[in-house]
Amino acid sequence: MALQRTLSIVKPDAMEAGHSGAIIARLQQEGFAVKAMRQLHLSKEQAEGFYAVHRARPFFGELVEFMSRGPIVVMALEREDAIAKYREVIGATDPSKAADGTIRKLFGKSVGENAVHGSDAVETAAVEIGYFFAGMDVRPTA
Repeated sequence: MALQRTLSIVKPDAMEAGHSGAIIARLQQEGFAVKAMRQLHLSKEQAEGFYAVHRARPFFGELVEFMSRGPIVVMALEREDAIAKYREVIGATDPSKAADGTIRKLFGKSVGENAVHGSDAVETAAVEIGYFFAGMDVRPTA
């Protein structure tokens, strides 16, 4: 297995409910190293830019409104096989279908408000991390 990075976002619903600390702690317990982290409040334009790949989808407007409604925490995480492991730890997009004990099962409300975002591929992770962090913001691997 290779050392990989993935982007993690604690979404507005989880922030509003006060779950960011529990989510970050869980990710660290699962062996993820936080290489960069920041809290911010996305503007609609920033949310549109980040989710541009979904622009033609019917849920795009709702997604942008949701992601810009309150603060989020973005993190560049690193570990062996980070993409697959992160997706295993967060669970299915629909919290009602997520496995017991996963982050989305524990903290998600619905398909639209599912607590966290994670990269789906190594290439996507590189683009997503670059969207939120300049190269010098991400702690190098020791």
